[in-house]
Amino acid sequence: MKQRFKVILEWNDEDGGYTVTVPALPGCVTECDNLEEALINAREAITGYLEALKLQGQPLPDKDIQLFYGEVEVYI
Repeated sequence: MKQRFKVILEWNDEDGGYTVTVPALPGCVTECDNLEEALINAREAITGYLEALKLQGQPLPDKDIQLFYGEVEVYI
């Protein structure tokens, strides 16, 4: 069975790479140097996370979350 998960890829200026988070899986985070690695690492992190849930007898998520992206303007 296949399931899709949304991932957020954030560029990190300090380290010069990407941080990838999976909002539907709290704590599922990985880092990498480029976009190609980011998607590979994300897939591996998600697979490992789901395997850990199975081993712990925890329920697997049955659907991904709704994710909206927007901007908020503030004065500084």
